[in-house]
Amino acid sequence: MFISSVLDTTAIDEKQVQSFFSKLTLEKLLYAAVLLVLCAVLIKLILKAADKLFSHSKLDHTIFGFLRTTTKAILIFIAVMLVAGTLGVDTSSLLAILSVAGLAVSLSMQTALSNVAGALMILTAKPFRAGDYVQIGDKAGTVLTIGAVYTSLRTYDNQIIYLPNSQITTGSIVNMTSEDVRRIDVNVSASYDDAADKVRAALCAAAAAHEKTLRDRPVEAHVFSYGDSSIQYVLRFWARTEDYWTCYNDVLDGMQEVFSAAGITMCYPHINVHMGS
Repeated sequence: MFISSVLDTTAIDEKQVQSFFSKLTLEKLLYAAVLLVLCAVLIKLILKAADKLFSHSKLDHTIFGFLRTTTKAILIFIAVMLVAGTLGVDTSSLLAILSVAGLAVSLSMQTALSNVAGALMILTAKPFRAGDYVQIGDKAGTVLTIGAVYTSLRTYDNQIIYLPNSQITTGSIVNMTSEDVRRIDVNVSASYDDAADKVRAALCAAAAAHEKTLRDRPVEAHVFSYGDSSIQYVLRFWARTEDYWTCYNDVLDGMQEVFSAAGITMCYPHINVHMGS
């Protein structure tokens, strides 16, 4: 109703069109052409100055691109209104029509606009950058790009995931590379028949023996839980962020050999069935 009423009040009939062209003179056309050229030159100079300022600033490239595009659109809109006014166009009616059109477009592109707003929030707050390894909800991977609509991640198995920015800003974000070092947790199972002190010592020795384990951070092993057929242990040690997966995989791969050398039984889920005679 609101849109239709505005359109009704701004409708242009045949008489208005004839009146407009009857008042159009060569002088007005020349003046409008000169004004249009001046506006184009001015817009170009403003954008060139903005580019120069950006080259000396620390503003994110994506944010600058968005601001530059928005500024250019506003300047072009002002130029069009000035030229239209010079030609005798009723700019108030034109402004009303453009406002209604803008409202309709914004309503139809609500999801896209929320993603753009999410991109600005990400680039402003900087919870992560391109190259960081993050977990967003149940998705994890290395950030490739932060776009206006989507953020792309490369997973550990080399898949590309595109996440809407609005979804990112409303969920939880875990940045695993924001710090220089990370703690590594390795979970293993051992038999109830093996003394806990013996298992913990073997686990700590396995982590301490790795060349990339940080010596200035603690190496710990604790009982995590008691299962039906085994005791669950957690080994915790530290490494530099870039060495995380190397340390994790190496220690986990060598755990069976470490347990065998120490005479510890590595357990797996099983069921003991006792049958009476």
